[in-house]
Amino acid sequence: MDEEIMLSALQHYVFCPRQCALIHVEQTWAENTFTARGAQNHERAHAGGSEERGDTRTLRALPLISRQHGLEGVADVVELLPDGLPRPVEYKSGKAKPRLADEVQLCAQALCLEEMFAVSILEGYIYHAASHKRRVVAFTPELRQAVLEARDGVRELLRARVLPPPAADDRCQFCSLYDECEPFAPRTFPRGYDPFSTALETVSEDA
Repeated sequence: MDEEIMLSALQHYVFCPRQCALIHVEQTWAENTFTARGAQNHERAHAGGSEERGDTRTLRALPLISRQHGLEGVADVVELLPDGLPRPVEYKSGKAKPRLADEVQLCAQALCLEEMFAVSILEGYIYHAASHKRRVVAFTPELRQAVLEARDGVRELLRARVLPPPAADDRCQFCSLYDECEPFAPRTFPRGYDPFSTALETVSEDA
């Protein structure tokens, strides 16, 4: 049986398969302004514990797992509504990304929570520290499928242990692994090699 895939790896994969391979295959990591800011914003959420606000209970740093889908990780925040329904909230330091990396990560948390609590979860939230606002993310069938496709993509990276080609586009300026990746350095790859799946980019950004 395949080992569970980390939820963070799904976010890395959808953002850039090469970044995911550098982190999870080659165990390469580096900090930049964006990762440092993100770590700072996650400090409170990752401290753990719970609190009551009105009729909502907030759980922080909740361990998650789904045997059915082969996923595991830690939720920044899970809100328990008065009826006991869990709702995941993911904290991000910057603005909404043009790709679905954050949405896929959040939806993967929901899949774990659905299995753990034996419930159906329709939506969750991404909180953006830059704007101090949260936005709702609907867990549509398309987004759920994107989670499973990303999981399979990460599994293939871990199996093949081969670095995909770099994105070499606007994503690179935000990546902490820019120097390790060298996205714009001359290189060649085998003819026909294309590890990038277009399926994830066809999901509506309204998902």
